[in-house]
Amino acid sequence: MTDQQTGTKPSHWGRLYNGQILPVVTVILAIIVIWYAGAVYMNSERLIDGYERSKTDWEFSDLVEDSWSMERPILPAPQQIIEELDNTIIDKKITSKRSLVFHAWITLSSTLLGFAFGTLLGIVLAVGIVHVKTLDRSLMPWVIASQTIPILAIAPMIIVVLGHLGLTGLVPKAIISMYLCFFPITIGMVKGLRSPDILQLDLMKTYSASNNDVFWKLRIPASIPYLFTSLKVAVAISLVGAIVAELPTGAVQGLGARLLAGSYYGQTIQIWSALVVASVLGMVLVWAVGIAEKLTLRRMGGQS
Repeated sequence: MTDQQTGTKPSHWGRLYNGQILPVVTVILAIIVIWYAGAVYMNSERLIDGYERSKTDWEFSDLVEDSWSMERPILPAPQQIIEELDNTIIDKKITSKRSLVFHAWITLSSTLLGFAFGTLLGIVLAVGIVHVKTLDRSLMPWVIASQTIPILAIAPMIIVVLGHLGLTGLVPKAIISMYLCFFPITIGMVKGLRSPDILQLDLMKTYSASNNDVFWKLRIPASIPYLFTSLKVAVAISLVGAIVAELPTGAVQGLGARLLAGSYYGQTIQIWSALVVASVLGMVLVWAVGIAEKLTLRRMGGQS
């Protein structure tokens, strides 16, 4: 019998076993072990070739130690990434162009602007699709078709066209980010606006509610959970769009620029550290949207 069934207070081990902490820690430890083993496997060929050329006697322990401390490894060890993060986040001023905080802020600014543009566009399109049959038949296929074009193919064209119109800097990157993130918002919002069933709509009609009343007092509240689910997906995609947008622009600032510079000069540790920062940034953005969802639903009287 469990502690809950017997009425006794669960032990610390019981709470760890039944909660999420132990499974998450177990998965993280497994990933770290596999990562270290993968670093030895991936870097060993180059190291062994170096040993043979320099006619150096070596043992497996030397191979493991050198694999985890290479200057330009194929797969860096986790502690090398942590050292790089320490050097570029803690030891550098946030205004320095060698600081990952500085580059993360550049990417975050275009991400948030693109997310705002995408949210506005997605909601406007969804409202139009739900209320205008012509838009439903003509616009929806184009909305879906827009996502079949690879962003890496269309991003340079967007940069060139907007540059010809005099738009440079933050706005082109935000528009590429918007291009990716408006789609889930449109789809989610359309589903949410159409979620009220026929009985609820008939009830509103018996109260002589106008179309405006049905929209604001029935459709919009019903669509909020769908909207926030879409926003969680959209904000993560928006970050990806902002990073991708920095690649064809030849940007020297932003996480995308760090990835590009790292690939040019074979600095895999720099690439991985930028990826870690981008991952943390994405998790923070999704968490922030989740907090906003809880506060909104709680304010509306629903379950958060």
